[in-house]
Amino acid sequence: MTSPTGHPPRDLLRDPPRDTALRTAHTGRHPHTDRATLGELRLSAYKSHRGTRLGLGPVTLLTGGSGSGKTAALEACGVLARLGAGATLEEAFAPVPGGAAACVPQRARPDAAGRRGVRLGCTVRGPLGDVRLDVAVQAEPELRIVGERLTGAGHTLLATALRDPRRDRVQATWHTAGPAPVTRAPLPDDRLGTALLPLRIGGRTDGEQLVLAAAEQAVLALRSVYPCDPHPALMRAATAVPIGGEQLTPDSRNLPAVLRRVRDECGLRHAALVDAVRGGCGGPVHDLTTEEYGDGLVRAVLLREPGRRSTPVETLGDGELRYLALALVLLTGPGVLAVDPASEVLPARQVLTVLADGLDRGMDARQAGELVALSGRMGERGHIRMLGSVGDPSLAEAECATAVPLPQRRQERTREA
Repeated sequence: MTSPTGHPPRDLLRDPPRDTALRTAHTGRHPHTDRATLGELRLSAYKSHRGTRLGLGPVTLLTGGSGSGKTAALEACGVLARLGAGATLEEAFAPVPGGAAACVPQRARPDAAGRRGVRLGCTVRGPLGDVRLDVAVQAEPELRIVGERLTGAGHTLLATALRDPRRDRVQATWHTAGPAPVTRAPLPDDRLGTALLPLRIGGRTDGEQLVLAAAEQAVLALRSVYPCDPHPALMRAATAVPIGGEQLTPDSRNLPAVLRRVRDECGLRHAALVDAVRGGCGGPVHDLTTEEYGDGLVRAVLLREPGRRSTPVETLGDGELRYLALALVLLTGPGVLAVDPASEVLPARQVLTVLADGLDRGMDARQAGELVALSGRMGERGHIRMLGSVGDPSLAEAECATAVPLPQRRQERTREA
């Protein structure tokens, strides 16, 4: 049986030759850390990407022209994040235009059964060192996981393979190191096996405890990914929003309610936000506050000068609105954002990774530079990381940024930017 991308099953999770144009400073061995963070994103076969490996730092900025695959890389990271959070394949690919079928490389040849698919993975750094997760997804003719591999501490900790295409199961083998070296059991073919392991393994042997620790490290990093794309039009449409449910949505349409919560709960964080807004909004800024209406609604306003009339936030320009929303994201965290953090892990040991496609979209050079600098300052604290794409490549030259230039791929262009 061959894979959806035309390779034998044993090659499903093996990376093609590395694209040397995409090498970054993140090579070699890495020290252990007590926080799980995404250290590398691999796109072995995803849209226009073949054998792409992206080294990730506290602030990683993708650059390149239209069609170079910036959006595709961030999409793939989002897919992995949703799978790590326990989503089904259909749910994980739903936000991607065209779904999983649109992610198959255009030049990928189907096997004898007409099957094609995608391959992607990541490396998570944490207490166990580097833990690698790779997954092969069949997108055509039906959506299913056909192979998955979790490796760490010198062991293959989990391996799954599709043995019988007629069944909706994959055969899973995980490291035990007990009376039997491995345990075999079926797992669903529509969910990431790594995310299911904590529900299936009791941790009775040292080997099982190692598997659980690696799975939890990978899942923790993936669950802490927050795709963020503020939409100025939606933010303006919701000039006044209901008070309650104050977790910032990825499109930031409920920004006034979240601003009210931040102001009420943490004066230091609110002061830092006001200071950041001064760097990204035109004209004087004395304060950023909210006004409440009698019907349980709240509106965000800028106070330009003490005692003077306030400026409704929705009257700001597109760049100013996006800057304000992204600054709020960087200065808050999982408790304020619509993300599903791991409740069993102390917040001090969790790291939020913000995905921002078109980080500088609509902004002038000053605003974009201030936002990158803010990302760097927050990244130094170790609780927030930024993975974004920028249209201005000079932004990636900032001292705090890891620049990842993506070359134009003329032979296999797809619809992503």
